[in-house]
Parts: sequence; C-alpha cells; structure tokens
Amino acid sequence: MAPHEKEGFGGNPAGDAQGDPRGQAMTEASLAVQKAIGDRLAAAAEVTAIVPAGDIADRGGRPARFPSITIGDAQALDAGLDLKRRHVIVAATLHLWLAEPGLARVKALAGAVKRALRPRFTTSDGYQIADLKVEGVRFLRDPDGQHSHGVVDVEALVKEPT
Repeated sequence: MAPHEKEGFGGNPAGDAQGDPRGQAMTEASLAVQKAIGDRLAAAAEVTAIVPAGDIADRGGRPARFPSITIGDAQALDAGLDLKRRHVIVAATLHLWLAEPGLARVKALAGAVKRALRPRFTTSDGYQIADLKVEGVRFLRDPDGQHSHGVVDVEALVKEPT
C-alpha cells in the first residue's frame, strides 16, 4: 500500500466529513473528480516533496498547517453532449499554501501540480474522466505578508456511471 493510501489524501484513514471522501458512496461527479485529483497529487513525488500527502485535503479557509493543498470548491454543469445527460463538466479549484512571503516556491508547486494532473485519469467508482485540464493558475500574496497562495483552476469532462 502506498503511503497516501494509509492516510487518504486528506489524512483521514477511512474518509469522513472532515476532508476525505474515501469510503463514501460516490453520488456526485465533482466528488469523484476531487477524489481522483487528491489521490493523484498524493501519489506524485514531485508534489509530496513540497506538501506531505496528509496535508492535501478538503478544507475551508486558510489552513492551520503549511504547506498544504486544499481541494473541494467545485461546480458541476451538464455538458450537453447527449440526451441521456450523463456527461458533466466539473470545474474544480485547488488552493496551494506555503508559509513564505515570496511566490517562487508556490509557483514551483503549481508546476508540479500541473505535471501530476497531465496523465489520463481513471476512477474506481464508476465515473470516467474523459478529459482533465488546468484552465488557469493565479498567485497571490496573503495579506499577512508571511504566506503565499496559488489558485489552480481545473476543468474535467466526466461521464457518469449508468
């Protein structure tokens, strides 16, 4: 078992409302995409060299621990590809946080995240991720002057299970 499988991408062993959907029934496309992205990032050595797998989670607000990646903000829209309405476009937002005033390292982390998300995705819960792309990346200085923040916008085309 890989290290990220022991903790889950959010650091929760079985998945719960605190941040890791592992163990929950997949009933919504954005949750399937969130889980696939979290698992992919937690398994990427280039990402976990900067952010421990246990600090890649579904949390709100500024994290208590740095560095971290938060996953969870999303929107799911009908893709309009067929009359069965089984294709969904999921727009998800990842927040990258580091405890340093400069932006160079958070930019390096964003590059690692983008590279980790390039290979084709599969899910084990019946959803098929036909395409996933990074739509854009923004870099912000936190008002406290001590933290850097990257925002990665991701878009996925997902086919729901039948």
